[in-house]
Amino acid sequence: MLNDTFVRPAMFYLNGFSDLPHATYFYVFLCFVYIMTVVGNGFLMSVIYLVKTLHSAKYMIVFSLALTDLCGSTALIPKVLDTFLFDRRYIVYEACLSYMFFVWFFAFVQSWTLVTMSFDRFVAICFPLRYHSIVTKPVVAVILFFVWFCSSSLLASDVGLINRLSFCGSLVVQSFFCDHGPVYYLACNDTSVNDHIGNFVIAVIMCIPLVLIALTYVCVAVALSRITSGAERLKAVQTCTSHIILVAIFFLPLLGTNVAVMTSYLHPNTRIINSTLTHTIPALLNPIIYSLKTEEVMTSVRRLFKNNRLRNVKLSTL
Repeated sequence: MLNDTFVRPAMFYLNGFSDLPHATYFYVFLCFVYIMTVVGNGFLMSVIYLVKTLHSAKYMIVFSLALTDLCGSTALIPKVLDTFLFDRRYIVYEACLSYMFFVWFFAFVQSWTLVTMSFDRFVAICFPLRYHSIVTKPVVAVILFFVWFCSSSLLASDVGLINRLSFCGSLVVQSFFCDHGPVYYLACNDTSVNDHIGNFVIAVIMCIPLVLIALTYVCVAVALSRITSGAERLKAVQTCTSHIILVAIFFLPLLGTNVAVMTSYLHPNTRIINSTLTHTIPALLNPIIYSLKTEEVMTSVRRLFKNNRLRNVKLSTL
């Protein structure tokens, strides 16, 4: 075979769990997670869209996060359920690359949307008097566009490089979806470029956002130490707590899984469970932790229900 001949398979085989008892219950659990994710994020997006008082720069970021969570879960969970509950484990080569792109694309956008939220909290606490002049809707729109555009460009390059690989051996992907690493590890030619780009993407998704978020909270901590009023300090801390929880839920399992894979042996079943929950649980919890517990959103929800009730009463009296 000539060195410049590329061997592209017609299909890959998604292996999933190996000898895991009662795996069906895990997929049923994922189905429940997906339903609640759609309901929670769809409801939050509807509230932000319908309530004009929430048409602010801050809630543009929240809307983007909810949309990302909804799309990311939709890109992953239904296909996982179809693959393993109905035993349709073969996936066409092109569909596999598309699957890979969209799952990691929405993870990328979610990561940098959390960075954008930390920027919002940084300005609100460190520069409260200038908040409304700095964090404007045009500024946030540009930031979010930049996040979505750069995410799609980088992930398209990363996934596109797989087209330069030949697959002349095993076609069994040791994962629950067409994950980047398990796919290009199957190639039988030089994968050093894919390895370098893959590490770079992981750094951009995990390491750089974590560093930026940490730096913003160092500045926030310094600003809070200068606030003399205990009540004001507590109120400022409470506005950051929800975001810190979201950051921990998203980044710690993702970072832990990748560090474990690179430094030691991690059982495939453990990796799959951890990766699955990392891609799905944050999308379920984000609307509950960050938005639906805030007084502003709950007030808007109560106002919507009250207006809807009054409208129904008026219609019934006509």
